[in-house]
Amino acid sequence: MRKLIAFDEDTFDKLKQLGRDRMATFQELADEAFADLLKKHGIPVDLRDALRKSARLDSQESKPAARPKARKVKSR
Repeated sequence: MRKLIAFDEDTFDKLKQLGRDRMATFQELADEAFADLLKKHGIPVDLRDALRKSARLDSQESKPAARPKARKVKSR
C-alpha cells in the first residue's frame, strides 16, 4: 500500500543523508521508524511480537499476585 507523506526540505535532506550513511533505502528508514513508534505504544509489529505479548499476558494472569514481603524492624 502506498501513502503520501510530506516532509519539509531540511528534514528530507537529513533523511536522505542518513540513508546514504547507513546504506539504507528511504523505505527501510521508514519501516524502522514506524516499527519503533508501534513498539513505543505497545502495539505488536508482526505476528511474532503479537504471540510474545499474548504469552506474557497469559503467564501474568496464571501467576498468583505476589504479596509484599514484610520488612524486618531493627530494634535499637
